[in-house]
Amino acid sequence: MKTNIKSLRREIKVSQQVLGEAVGVTRQTINALENGRYNPSLLLAYKITQFLNEQYYEDNIEEYYNIEDVFIMDDEDGGGI
Repeated sequence: MKTNIKSLRREIKVSQQVLGEAVGVTRQTINALENGRYNPSLLLAYKITQFLNEQYYEDNIEEYYNIEDVFIMDDEDGGGI
């Protein structure tokens, strides 16, 4: 699975450690997600998306990212039918 976590995280100047602590996982898990070596649970994907939205857009909920904007499924991930 591909993600936009790294670029979004860097835009808001948040470390892997801080993001991991905010969503309840280790820095290593965030690193694995960013490098496509780990597929998150739906709950973890939601928590990461919410954290990034809250940091990036604050209260402008109309601009919030969807999970699909942060986590990109491709056919190799089983996303196709």
